[in-house]
Amino acid sequence: MSSSTLAASTARRGSDYARLSRRVAEAGLLDRRPGRYAVRIVGTLGAFLAGWVLVVMVGDSWWQLATAVLMAVATTQVAFLGHDAGHRQMFRRRGPSEAAGLIAGNLAVGLSYGWWVDKHNRHHANPNHADEDPDVGAGVLVWTDEQVMATRGLGRWMARRQAWLFFPLLLLEGLALHVASIQALTGRESDGRWRVPMRHRVVEALLLVVHTVGYVGLLLAVMSPGKALLFAAVHQGLWGLYMGCAFAPNHKGMLMPTDEDDLDYLRKQVLTSRNVSGSRLVDVALGGLNYQIEHHLFPNMPRGNLRRARPLVQAYCAEQGIPYAETGLIDSYRQGLAHLHEVGRPLREG
Repeated sequence: MSSSTLAASTARRGSDYARLSRRVAEAGLLDRRPGRYAVRIVGTLGAFLAGWVLVVMVGDSWWQLATAVLMAVATTQVAFLGHDAGHRQMFRRRGPSEAAGLIAGNLAVGLSYGWWVDKHNRHHANPNHADEDPDVGAGVLVWTDEQVMATRGLGRWMARRQAWLFFPLLLLEGLALHVASIQALTGRESDGRWRVPMRHRVVEALLLVVHTVGYVGLLLAVMSPGKALLFAAVHQGLWGLYMGCAFAPNHKGMLMPTDEDDLDYLRKQVLTSRNVSGSRLVDVALGGLNYQIEHHLFPNMPRGNLRRARPLVQAYCAEQGIPYAETGLIDSYRQGLAHLHEVGRPLREG
């Protein structure tokens, strides 16, 4: 292929996203929906606060384990609001978006909003790229052949069995998110620079302290230390499991591009993402993240518009000959676990 032909091909592919973006904008799908979000915010935070009122009313009873389950659901729904705020789906201006994110993340959930936004933006910029996407970097789980062969000791033992360990490990995800938030707020490089950039570090730290004191204080005020500990274990464990189950179907088992792949923005986002089909109940349960392709193409699109954008994006991908991945919720987990199992195969056969 000549240099002029290659340049023309690259320009054409680069304009593919621009054409889709115009269609989406002309359909009004990028317009903010303040009324809808006002209802969602009031309803979600209202249910969250009502849950804590219920905890106080139940008192020192083993029924608190049931309220812990309800609070895990409510906490995850509040975390979804923080996600939307981080993408400025609610408000165009940074100030209101950050205020909503700090309230939902730091104060209500106990998760550093600034750390999460930094991490999540890097994920959106290079989804499923092992060297650029922090969500698939080497850690407790491994996602590539290179990562699995670099494991040693306990890490290698877990990599052999990681598909079986995936859901049990998610029970620790809530604790891991809290620890990562504290590390991000306090961690510095060897030269004294902050490891994670944050605009409101002091405010975030204060809100996390208020959250922690309020959480521990309320539990100990209404129930015995033993029941309080069990409540926290169930609440935090199921919150982590719910969060993991909401995010796991989106990219796990999809294309993992490298620096050698020549993918424009449209293809990079579509080919690494998977939608989860289902009713509006699935939309609510997964916080709109089941429309992962549309969300990655248009991160600031209000959650309520993603369902309407889906047929438009799907039709456009068909026009361009770009595979559009969509499956049911159970099958999405099957595909993700199959990828984890396959990555660990060399260790099981070695």
